[in-house]
Amino acid sequence: MRRYEVQEFGQPLAAHDYPAITPTGGEVLLRVRAAGVCHSDLHIWEGGYDLGQGKRLSLKDRGIALPLAMGHETVGEVVALGPDATGVAIGDIRLIYPWIGCGQCAVCLAGNENLCATARFLGVHCHGGYAEQILVPHARYLVDIGDLDPALMAPYACSGLTTYSALKKIPADVLAREPVVVVGAGGLGLMATTLIQALGGRAVLVDIDPAKRAAALQAGAVAAIDGSAADALDQVKAAVGGAPSAVIDCVGAPATVKLGYDALAKGGQLIIIGLFGGEANLSIPPIPMRAITIRGSYVGNLAELKELIELVKSRHIPPIPITRRPLADASAALDELHHGRVVGRTVLQPTA
Repeated sequence: MRRYEVQEFGQPLAAHDYPAITPTGGEVLLRVRAAGVCHSDLHIWEGGYDLGQGKRLSLKDRGIALPLAMGHETVGEVVALGPDATGVAIGDIRLIYPWIGCGQCAVCLAGNENLCATARFLGVHCHGGYAEQILVPHARYLVDIGDLDPALMAPYACSGLTTYSALKKIPADVLAREPVVVVGAGGLGLMATTLIQALGGRAVLVDIDPAKRAAALQAGAVAAIDGSAADALDQVKAAVGGAPSAVIDCVGAPATVKLGYDALAKGGQLIIIGLFGGEANLSIPPIPMRAITIRGSYVGNLAELKELIELVKSRHIPPIPITRRPLADASAALDELHHGRVVGRTVLQPTA
């Protein structure tokens, strides 16, 4: 069984072969059918996040051990079951929920394993989908995708779930009344565009890349605005029909946070899901004076992923653009993403 691993932060991934895995207890072993390459993988590969002012959040200091096969957007085929595993059968194709917690704390017991303080996320804390096989601790983390294409479905484990969870934080009347402003038209932003429409809303996209703005319009956005334009803020308000009540920042950079903050209507909310990094310098008095909310939203829980997949099945939501590449191209795919040359999502697939 081959994995493509981070063996040293910032260095090209290395391929290594391992003995076949035998699942124990309730574990399930799957052959990887598709693994999305997420922007978060870049941060893991680099070894941390930029906190601004020269400060950095070190993943090594937070217990991320190497070597590590990344990949948290994974669809696999069940190939072996532990003696206590139930609920799936050999040959089943499943989307893997990777945001696994300790399973014992109050947060996990409330159904929010994605917020567990002692997480064991697949592709982050444990080996993920940049491999020929992946081990999942329990069948409950396997979501049935029916006969849908594994490569098209893999991104829903992160980019789909992350945007869906953020959208659920927007009141239904706001979603029905006015467009949601989505900052960033990468994999997250394009996914948000398709899901907003599936929920009966409209999206206004903001991105500095003309190719990504074009992709946003093709995905159904009612407007796509150049975030670097001098009048970007005025264009956003014109497209929405006034100051927006909801902005989702899929980038999470100082400039994008400021744009979202400045654009908001009174009582509006800025939901930040991007992890680009840096530090935002925001004036404090307008926050209470305008009664605005700035909140983070981190991936989503298992129940939300199951809701999302049922929505995808029932509404026949069009997929975001994907580029299929062999699993052996994992390092090159990361490099392309790092240089901003990916529209939508790259999905790795083992050739065997």
